[in-house]
Formats: sequence, structure tokens, C-alpha cells
Amino acid sequence: MTSGPSDYLAAERTFLAWIRTGLALMGFGFVVARFGLFLRMLQAGQSNLPAESYGFSFWVGTALITLGVIVNIVAARHHSRLVRDLNAGGSVFNRPSSLGIAVAAVLSVLGLVMAIYLITVRDPKQISPGGGQQKTMTSSTDSGIVSLASNHSVDQTVEKLQAMLQAKGVKLFALVDHSGEAANAGLAMPPTKLLIFGNPKAGTPLMIASPTIAIDLPLKILVWEDRDKKVWVSYNSPSYLQARHNLPANLVPNIAIEEALASKAAE
Repeated sequence: MTSGPSDYLAAERTFLAWIRTGLALMGFGFVVARFGLFLRMLQAGQSNLPAESYGFSFWVGTALITLGVIVNIVAARHHSRLVRDLNAGGSVFNRPSSLGIAVAAVLSVLGLVMAIYLITVRDPKQISPGGGQQKTMTSSTDSGIVSLASNHSVDQTVEKLQAMLQAKGVKLFALVDHSGEAANAGLAMPPTKLLIFGNPKAGTPLMIASPTIAIDLPLKILVWEDRDKKVWVSYNSPSYLQARHNLPANLVPNIAIEEALASKAAE
């Protein structure tokens, strides 16, 4: 049987369809490979969340890109064989496409793996109160306040903070007893105390680099009790302050002390 133009055009359309499939796989693989970076960027705005590795998405994305390359190579080889067969007056349409079946199987496996992966990373687990610290969930769109659950009373937590500040040579400028002042005014309020502290050697370079940070200096840590009698230690996230005042990355350690102090005091 002699092959006509329609046979060659059909073969050409099939070949181009496989090329599009290969390109789509490579493009989707690139997106998946960069998905881990996207998640890390989201975490960067949530400094209270534990750092996690998302390298798994890189390998899945790389596998998809590799699959796309293989599909294109095999499609080109299959198309050449088909054209030769048509030129010889034969037909290779006597069996299902092994390439199509292989691609469908691989995509099914990768899709299942990605679904399981997304389920496992969708909700970073908090550390339970019995195991130590518990952090509130904040996002890049909120106030940038991080709160840690303390295992001590407000007064005990404040005492630990004062001792650590003294040991580190950091000056405590003021201890504001909000609940005490409320009691003096005849008002009832859960225990709430604010520590205002700093070090000119650390703060001055910050204000030189970005004068507006002076509005957030000296640094502050709030120790307070909620309605359930749970004590919390709250502070401004260093990453939030950096973004708010456009601080150079090399100066962020100058304001990271409150994060370390709050974590230690809450233990």
C-alpha cells in the first residue's frame, strides 16, 4: 500500500505533539524545581517558623526536565522510523504507543510523590508546650511580632531577662509595668511588663545606616499573660525590622539579640 501525503502529515502532527509534550514537561519540571525556593522565600517572612529543607522538589523537578528531554529524543527517533516505514509502504500502527504508556506511568508516579510531599509540608508543625517553646504563626503581612510561650510566670520570665541583659552588658533603660500602672489607676489587667534595652555600640551603626530605625530603638521585649493564664514573650522579628527600615544584611545581628534573649527566657 502506497503512503499518501495525509499519512506523512499525520506523522508530522504526532511528532509535533510529542515535542510539545516534552517542552511542557521541561517547563513544568523547572517550576517544580523552583518550588522549594518559593517555599523558603515564604519562610523568610516567617522568622518564627523553623527552617526546613525543600530540596526534594529540586530532584522531582529535575526528573521531569530529564523526562521531557527523553520524550523529545525518543519522539524524534520514533518519527524517523515511522517516515522510513511509510516510504517503504508499510505501517507501524499495529501496536499501542509504548512512549505514551511510559510517559503516563512516570507522570502518575511523580504526581503521587508530589501530592504526598505537598501534604507533608503544607503545615509546619509547632513544638508542643511540653517539649519547650511554641511560637505563634505570623505572616509577612502582619505586624512582624513573634510570640513565644514561656514556661514561667511573668515575673520569673522578666527576672531571667534582666539577669541575661546584665550578664551580656546590655543596658536596661526601663521596665514598664503596664499591669502595675493599671492597678494604681484602679483597673484590673493581666500581668504585663515591657523591657526596653539596648547597647549604643550595636544601635548606633543601625541608625547611621537607616535613621528611621530609631523609632524602634531601643529594643523591646514584652512579657504578658493572656486570658488563659498562659505567659508569652513577644518581640519584633529581626527580619521584619530589616525589611521595615531597609537595613543592610550585615547589621541584622545587631538587632537579633532580642530573638536570642526571648528564646532563652521562655525555656
